[in-house]
Amino acid sequence: MSSPTPRPPRPPRPLRPPTIRDVAERAGVSKSLVSLVLRGSGQVSPERRDAVLTAAQDLGYRPNAAARSLSERRTRTVGVLLNDLRNPWFVDLLDGLNGPLRTAGLHMLLADARLSRRAGHDLTGPFLDLAVDALVVVGTLPDPVALDRDALAAVAARMPVVVAGAREAVPDGVDLIAGDDERGVRLVIEHLITLGHRRIAHLAGYGVVGEVRLRAFQATMLAHGLGREALAEPCDLTEEGGHRAAVRLLARPDRPTAVLAANDIAAVGALSAAQDLGLDVPGDVSVAGYDNTSIARLRHVRLTTVDHAGHEMGHRAARCLLDRLEGTGEGAGGADRRAGRLYLTVPRLEARATTGPVVV
Repeated sequence: MSSPTPRPPRPPRPLRPPTIRDVAERAGVSKSLVSLVLRGSGQVSPERRDAVLTAAQDLGYRPNAAARSLSERRTRTVGVLLNDLRNPWFVDLLDGLNGPLRTAGLHMLLADARLSRRAGHDLTGPFLDLAVDALVVVGTLPDPVALDRDALAAVAARMPVVVAGAREAVPDGVDLIAGDDERGVRLVIEHLITLGHRRIAHLAGYGVVGEVRLRAFQATMLAHGLGREALAEPCDLTEEGGHRAAVRLLARPDRPTAVLAANDIAAVGALSAAQDLGLDVPGDVSVAGYDNTSIARLRHVRLTTVDHAGHEMGHRAARCLLDRLEGTGEGAGGADRRAGRLYLTVPRLEARATTGPVVV
């Protein structure tokens, strides 16, 4: 009689993923205290928080985001609507925004307003569909119809909203974080005047920020008795736009000896225009930008520019959102009704290789 065919060994049962109970047992605390730590609550002592986080890391515990969203009625996500992802200045702002949000257990969802406008899509609808907890609008949107005040007010009625890096009027209850553009423009124009420049031109941007910087340029020139020497040329804030505007200025018989562009990208276009016209920078013409982006810091560019604290702006925007989220309470489901606040960051001048004394 033949022996029965042995059954193949059963595959090992998969290891059960660690639970919040496992973390509590490992840390020697209650489940409710673990929940407080994972929500970023400030009601837990540093010692117990460290014990819980260490236990979670040792066990490889990852919270169930879907279950937590249902129980808290929050998705722990923040929508971020950028004017244009191609603008390098947003990197510093996003870095400042992301730190406090991640510490609080929140994650960013990014959208490019430029691409959404070109496709004819609603700018805020996807964020509402995804039920984000809050919204940050970053930068000046060039099309006033794309995100008008009424649309923003409708969103602000449902969740905290912060506008960062713009100066447009915002609805009640929306915080506005921006740079002190009047002071920043005055810093760079007075720097150029100190170098002996009198015929100074400005490549002016769009939106309220563009208008504020243009007025600050004109006011500073006027205050130094140079109102008649102030030239302004509209620019779309792209490299190509800066090139076109600078060519128009630098091809004049009475060309300016210095140019301030409304942002670093347009300033790079102005540098290219000077090169195309056979002009030396800064010997024949000085060029300055605004934003102190990574482009300005490149060794072969070394652009004089204004740093208006993009990282600090993002950090402040995050703090405003967190304050309002805490104000509504866990799972409140509505927006914080406190009055909106305005914060202006302090700019500083970064003088580099593209500006120098007037050569007589």
